[in-house]
Amino acid sequence: MDCTDALQPSLNSSYVKAALGNHSLPEDEESDDQGPSADRAPLLPRHSTAPLAVRHSPEDSYYLVYIIFFLMGIGSLLPWNFFITAKHYWMYKLSNTSDDSGREEPHSDLSDYFESYLAISSTVPSVLCMILNYILVNRFSPKVRILSSLFVILLVFVATTVLVKVDVSSRRVEFFTGTLVSVAFVSGASNVFTGSMFGISGHFPMRISQALISGQAMGGTLTALASIMDLAVADDVTDSALAYFLTADIFIVLCIVLYLLLPRLAYSRYYMLAGSCSSPEVTAEGGPAAGTASSISVPPLWPILRKTWVLGLSVFYVFFVSIAVFPAVSSGIQSVHKDTGSPWTTTYFVPLTSFFLYNAADFCGRQSTAWLQVPGPTSRVLPMLVLCRTVLIPLFMFCNFQPRNHLRTVLFPSDLYPVVFNCLLGLSNGYLGTLPMIYGPKVVPRELAEATGVVMSFFLTLGLAVGSAFAVLLVHCI
Repeated sequence: MDCTDALQPSLNSSYVKAALGNHSLPEDEESDDQGPSADRAPLLPRHSTAPLAVRHSPEDSYYLVYIIFFLMGIGSLLPWNFFITAKHYWMYKLSNTSDDSGREEPHSDLSDYFESYLAISSTVPSVLCMILNYILVNRFSPKVRILSSLFVILLVFVATTVLVKVDVSSRRVEFFTGTLVSVAFVSGASNVFTGSMFGISGHFPMRISQALISGQAMGGTLTALASIMDLAVADDVTDSALAYFLTADIFIVLCIVLYLLLPRLAYSRYYMLAGSCSSPEVTAEGGPAAGTASSISVPPLWPILRKTWVLGLSVFYVFFVSIAVFPAVSSGIQSVHKDTGSPWTTTYFVPLTSFFLYNAADFCGRQSTAWLQVPGPTSRVLPMLVLCRTVLIPLFMFCNFQPRNHLRTVLFPSDLYPVVFNCLLGLSNGYLGTLPMIYGPKVVPRELAEATGVVMSFFLTLGLAVGSAFAVLLVHCI
């Protein structure tokens, strides 16, 4: 198949006033249509005058491409989730104690400040690498960016796995520094990988982008389950950490194999070829660019923002609110019956009500966008719903968060409230966070779809970074 054949059908879905029987509107009229019918109509490819055999893409046989993107979504966050979930391992390695049973709560100057430095060393490189990824989107192919980032993550995790059984008690400061450097590399490479995957998914139908995002939520759910199982059966903190990191190593290798397999499938090859045939010299208005080589190398940002700034800010605010309360506030909410000493109210309350319920609800919210996609990309209802999530912040703050230094009043003195609030937080994060992410690459011209996917990922990462900083303020206010 040559480039001409690949580019006959539209790769980007747009809201049209009628699914059948009417001619498509011009692109500017379609994207700017704010009427109610534009919000109700399904996302369908624009009509084409090409022959029927040319207009239709190959079938996704056995949903293999969907499954691959779903697994890639898991792999994009699973290693990182395992990295931050192994809290007892990091406390043990950085503490002054030699007890590896995990029964004691180890402490040292390094372990007490580890999580604060962990947040800084992860969020700052994330934002910087997303900017770098946008600059390099036309200079290096997605294959180079994705595989190089995966190999960086694999190298760091292999080194981390080796150090699990190494005694570093005499070099804790060096281990602390090396761990933070590893976190920076893993966080930056993970964001390049995720942003690049979002970029190439922009060339596919929306269900492929949805698969990638749902896979990320499943990665968080699996991590929460692993954490609960670890609490139930693990006796040696280093053994559980070794299992964590070996699982991450295997999944990274799996992601490398799956990405190399992707171009061999007819369905993905069709859309990836069509995307590669889209010329970067074409401007957002459909004409040839008259700029220099530098303007060709870096995608034009203004045409992307002009079409997607509302969607981008929606993504930013969704994840800002979520990370502001999860896990900094939500994991600090204790059972009101903690004094009874039962395992439910002590050991398992936070892992189940905070981590597992949030991630499971997040997965359900993201997965539901495969069947339901309302409100639409041009609807004013979408940003309004996103803003309504602000109420979740005070709801969590007035649960039984401990210790309380300023807000003495607990307005929700029941264990049922954090369960409901975490489910609402996860469901709304999954649904309202996924919709603008999959809409973004579909409201711009085809040649800007990949760069738009990277831009939307940048808004997401920026929301996480700002939300993390705001979470520290919230905890101090309580």
